Amino acid sequence: MQYSSKIIEQAVDAFTQLPGVGKKTALRYVLHLIKQNSDDASQLSNIIQLLKTDLKFCVSCHNICEDETCEVCSNSSRDKSIICVVQDYRDVMAIESTGLFRGQYHVLGGLISPMEGIGPGQLNIETLVNRAGAGEVKEVILALNATMEGETTSFYIYRKLAPLNVDLSAIARGIAVGDELEYADEATLGKSITNRMPFSTFFTVK
Repeated sequence: MQYSSKIIEQAVDAFTQLPGVGKKTALRYVLHLIKQNSDDASQLSNIIQLLKTDLKFCVSCHNICEDETCEVCSNSSRDKSIICVVQDYRDVMAIESTGLFRGQYHVLGGLISPMEGIGPGQLNIETLVNRAGAGEVKEVILALNATMEGETTSFYIYRKLAPLNVDLSAIARGIAVGDELEYADEATLGKSITNRMPFSTFFTVK
């Protein structure tokens, strides 16, 4: 595609780095921004900059937040005896939207995937073990994607937490195998959390 300006071409290339954005969609975004007034364009630019400068990771659960501790961890009404383990902050948003979970979270920051070179040491697993072993936690819910990577990660965490005095459960299989939590509808995801089962029922562990 021929562009009338190098700046437009560079802007299109920048937008195509976003997930699911092709060149035609990127060009529509660029042309839309050109039509916007300077104040709107500046506001968008400032917000994008804030994403990189003002966001932090919660020191307790690793969720994205603006302070040292996220709103969930700092909320005294949340049940600190239950931790729901998720892949990333998008899953926290999905579960929170159901309004059915009142415990706390632990964001792993990914899943174990040897094909992608991601091992347990690159995830927030040791901090989960430390939280679970501190004495206050009674149940850990594994709410990971029903994929090979999700199951591998769940099994690894199961083995790490087995020596601790905590109940380990997993969300019910309302989420189809191969599906990701963030794409599940709220009703299905809510029921999967509510109807969670002991993790040992999913695997025969020797």
